[in-house]
Amino acid sequence: MHKACPLSQLAPGDALRLDTTPPIALFHTEEGELFAIDDTCTHQDASLADGWVEGCEVECPLHASKFNLRTGAVDAPPAKLPVRVHEVRVIDGDIMITESGDVPNLPPGLSVGGPA
Repeated sequence: MHKACPLSQLAPGDALRLDTTPPIALFHTEEGELFAIDDTCTHQDASLADGWVEGCEVECPLHASKFNLRTGAVDAPPAKLPVRVHEVRVIDGDIMITESGDVPNLPPGLSVGGPA
């Protein structure tokens, strides 16, 4: 379990990139929901925390692939593979993330430790 930050430090509409391996993107939606997914787009090396959130989707800032924040599924190409979804809980005012045990889907040329 990773402590991301205090809930009070992540305003609705903001995102945070956690320097885990691989990185995790944490989103606090305008509706007040919290989601955590792998930060790296599965199409090409781009940070999803830098993307645009609308409803329950994040759009990659590089080539506009969209990922469902609840399921990690690809909602728009060019990405074809989903991202992992991580459990998010608020404990004593802190956002805590339990990382998925699934193998991450990383873009071509990247491995869990960095460039392949």
